[in-house]
Amino acid sequence: MPASWRNQPQQRGNLIVRISQKIAALGMTAAAATVGVLTNAAPAQTALYGGQCGSGYNVVNLIDLPDLRGTVYLTYNASSGKNCVVTLREHPGTATLMEAYLRRSGTSSWAKDSGNFTTYAGPVYVSAAGSCVDWGGTIGTASKTRYGTNCG
Repeated sequence: MPASWRNQPQQRGNLIVRISQKIAALGMTAAAATVGVLTNAAPAQTALYGGQCGSGYNVVNLIDLPDLRGTVYLTYNASSGKNCVVTLREHPGTATLMEAYLRRSGTSSWAKDSGNFTTYAGPVYVSAAGSCVDWGGTIGTASKTRYGTNCG
Protein backbone atom coordinates (compact mmCIF):
# COMPACT_ATOMS: atom_id res chain seq x y z
CA MET A 1 0.00 0.00 0.00
CA PRO A 2 1.46 3.43 -0.89
CA ALA A 3 2.71 5.45 2.08
CA SER A 4 0.52 8.38 1.01
CA TRP A 5 -2.61 6.31 1.76
CA ARG A 6 -1.78 5.72 5.42
CA ASN A 7 -3.52 8.91 6.40
CA GLN A 8 -6.40 8.47 3.94
CA PRO A 9 -8.59 5.66 5.22
CA GLN A 10 -11.51 6.78 3.02
CA GLN A 11 -9.50 6.21 -0.20
CA ARG A 12 -8.39 2.80 1.02
CA GLY A 13 -11.96 1.89 1.89
CA ASN A 14 -13.26 3.00 -1.52
CA LEU A 15 -10.54 1.05 -3.30
CA ILE A 16 -11.31 -2.09 -1.31
CA VAL A 17 -15.01 -1.74 -2.09
CA ARG A 18 -14.32 -1.27 -5.84
CA ILE A 19 -12.01 -4.28 -5.92
CA SER A 20 -14.58 -6.37 -4.04
CA GLN A 21 -17.31 -5.30 -6.48
CA LYS A 22 -15.15 -6.23 -9.48
CA ILE A 23 -14.32 -9.61 -7.99
CA ALA A 24 -18.01 -10.23 -7.28
CA ALA A 25 -18.96 -9.15 -10.80
CA LEU A 26 -16.33 -11.45 -12.32
CA GLY A 27 -17.57 -14.31 -10.17
CA MET A 28 -21.16 -13.77 -11.29
CA THR A 29 -20.08 -13.49 -14.93
CA ALA A 30 -18.08 -16.72 -14.70
CA ALA A 31 -20.96 -18.49 -12.98
CA ALA A 32 -23.43 -17.26 -15.60
CA ALA A 33 -21.11 -18.30 -18.41
CA THR A 34 -20.63 -21.74 -16.87
CA VAL A 35 -24.37 -22.24 -16.47
CA GLY A 36 -24.91 -21.04 -20.03
CA VAL A 37 -22.34 -23.48 -21.35
CA LEU A 38 -23.79 -26.36 -19.38
CA THR A 39 -27.36 -25.70 -20.38
CA ASN A 40 -27.05 -24.30 -23.90
CA ALA A 41 -23.92 -25.65 -25.60
CA ALA A 42 -24.98 -29.20 -26.41
CA PRO A 43 -28.48 -28.42 -27.71
CA ALA A 44 -27.20 -25.59 -29.93
CA GLN A 45 -24.44 -27.75 -31.41
CA THR A 46 -26.56 -30.85 -31.87
CA ALA A 47 -29.32 -28.77 -33.44
CA LEU A 48 -26.91 -27.88 -36.25
CA TYR A 49 -26.56 -31.56 -37.18
CA GLY A 50 -29.38 -32.31 -39.59
CA GLY A 51 -29.27 -36.07 -40.06
CA GLN A 52 -26.87 -36.00 -43.01
CA CYS A 53 -25.64 -39.52 -42.13
CA GLY A 54 -29.14 -40.97 -42.46
CA SER A 55 -31.68 -42.56 -40.18
CA GLY A 56 -30.47 -44.51 -37.16
CA TYR A 57 -27.30 -42.44 -36.73
CA ASN A 58 -26.93 -40.55 -33.46
CA VAL A 59 -24.30 -37.93 -32.59
CA VAL A 60 -21.73 -39.48 -30.25
CA ASN A 61 -18.96 -36.88 -30.42
CA LEU A 62 -18.15 -33.55 -32.00
CA ILE A 63 -15.31 -31.11 -32.66
CA ASP A 64 -15.90 -27.37 -32.84
CA LEU A 65 -13.66 -25.74 -35.40
CA PRO A 66 -12.12 -22.36 -34.51
CA ASP A 67 -13.62 -18.96 -35.31
CA LEU A 68 -17.15 -20.40 -35.41
CA ARG A 69 -16.42 -21.95 -38.79
CA GLY A 70 -18.47 -25.02 -38.00
CA THR A 71 -18.55 -28.42 -36.35
CA VAL A 72 -17.38 -31.93 -37.21
CA TYR A 73 -19.86 -34.59 -36.06
CA LEU A 74 -19.14 -38.24 -35.35
CA THR A 75 -22.29 -40.34 -35.41
CA TYR A 76 -22.93 -44.03 -34.82
CA ASN A 77 -25.59 -46.49 -35.90
CA ALA A 78 -25.82 -49.27 -33.30
CA SER A 79 -27.79 -51.62 -35.56
CA SER A 80 -25.25 -51.49 -38.41
CA GLY A 81 -22.08 -50.96 -36.32
CA LYS A 82 -21.07 -48.10 -38.61
CA ASN A 83 -19.66 -44.70 -37.71
CA CYS A 84 -20.24 -41.66 -39.87
CA VAL A 85 -18.54 -38.24 -40.00
CA VAL A 86 -19.91 -35.03 -41.46
CA THR A 87 -18.44 -31.50 -41.29
CA LEU A 88 -21.02 -28.69 -41.25
CA ARG A 89 -20.42 -24.98 -41.72
CA GLU A 90 -21.86 -22.63 -39.13
CA HIS A 91 -22.67 -20.06 -41.83
CA PRO A 92 -23.02 -21.60 -45.30
CA GLY A 93 -21.78 -19.38 -48.10
CA THR A 94 -19.28 -19.29 -50.92
CA ALA A 95 -17.76 -22.67 -51.68
CA THR A 96 -14.61 -23.29 -49.65
CA LEU A 97 -12.38 -26.28 -48.92
CA MET A 98 -14.19 -28.69 -46.64
CA GLU A 99 -13.32 -32.22 -45.55
CA ALA A 100 -14.79 -35.01 -43.48
CA TYR A 101 -12.58 -38.03 -42.76
CA LEU A 102 -12.79 -41.22 -40.72
CA ARG A 103 -10.91 -44.50 -40.22
CA ARG A 104 -10.74 -47.40 -37.83
CA SER A 105 -7.82 -46.71 -35.46
CA GLY A 106 -4.71 -48.66 -36.41
CA THR A 107 -5.48 -48.67 -40.14
CA SER A 108 -3.82 -46.46 -42.74
CA SER A 109 -6.69 -45.80 -45.14
CA TRP A 110 -9.09 -42.91 -44.56
CA ALA A 111 -12.67 -42.68 -45.79
CA LYS A 112 -12.67 -39.06 -46.94
CA ASP A 113 -14.88 -36.51 -48.64
CA SER A 114 -12.91 -33.44 -49.71
CA GLY A 115 -13.82 -30.58 -52.00
CA ASN A 116 -15.12 -27.03 -52.25
CA PHE A 117 -18.55 -27.05 -50.66
CA THR A 118 -21.01 -24.42 -49.46
CA THR A 119 -22.68 -26.26 -46.58
CA TYR A 120 -21.16 -29.59 -45.56
CA ALA A 121 -18.63 -32.31 -46.38
CA GLY A 122 -19.46 -35.97 -46.00
CA PRO A 123 -21.01 -38.17 -45.00
CA VAL A 124 -18.22 -40.75 -44.83
CA TYR A 125 -18.76 -44.17 -43.27
CA VAL A 126 -16.61 -46.87 -41.63
CA SER A 127 -17.61 -50.13 -39.94
CA ALA A 128 -15.90 -50.01 -36.57
CA ALA A 129 -18.01 -51.94 -34.06
CA GLY A 130 -15.74 -52.94 -31.18
CA SER A 131 -12.94 -50.62 -32.35
CA CYS A 132 -11.73 -47.07 -31.78
CA VAL A 133 -11.91 -44.50 -34.57
CA ASP A 134 -9.78 -41.59 -35.81
CA TRP A 135 -11.82 -38.80 -37.33
CA GLY A 136 -11.92 -35.11 -38.11
CA GLY A 137 -12.68 -32.37 -40.54
CA THR A 138 -11.60 -29.19 -42.25
CA ILE A 139 -13.22 -25.89 -43.15
CA GLY A 140 -10.94 -23.50 -45.01
CA THR A 141 -7.58 -23.53 -43.24
CA ALA A 142 -8.93 -24.91 -39.94
CA SER A 143 -8.48 -28.66 -39.41
CA LYS A 144 -8.93 -30.79 -36.32
CA THR A 145 -8.49 -34.53 -35.87
CA ARG A 146 -9.18 -36.85 -32.94
CA TYR A 147 -7.40 -40.18 -32.59
CA GLY A 148 -8.48 -43.34 -30.79
CA THR A 149 -11.89 -42.16 -29.60
CA ASN A 150 -15.29 -43.74 -29.16
CA CYS A 151 -13.95 -47.23 -28.64
CA GLY A 152 -16.37 -50.07 -28.34
